[in-house]
Amino acid sequence: MPHTINQEEINMLRSELEMLMRERQALLKVTGVAAGLVAELDSHSLPNGTEEAAELLAASINALPEETLKDALSAAHAEIVN
Repeated sequence: MPHTINQEEINMLRSELEMLMRERQALLKVTGVAAGLVAELDSHSLPNGTEEAAELLAASINALPEETLKDALSAAHAEIVN
């Protein structure tokens, strides 16, 4: 007996996928803004105690695949200029 997906299951999966895509866009925007912030930071002028957090953020951003970082910058309407 083959398993068939009924319309209710299709609608549920569609809703879940749409929710995940909205969440992805929100996370990409946050990531893009964070990448822009890190690019503009002067590490020598950070308040005491924030260096470790800034380094962790920078390392996390640098670990992203290039395509994901491009998507993130695009979502945040930002660009990093050398």
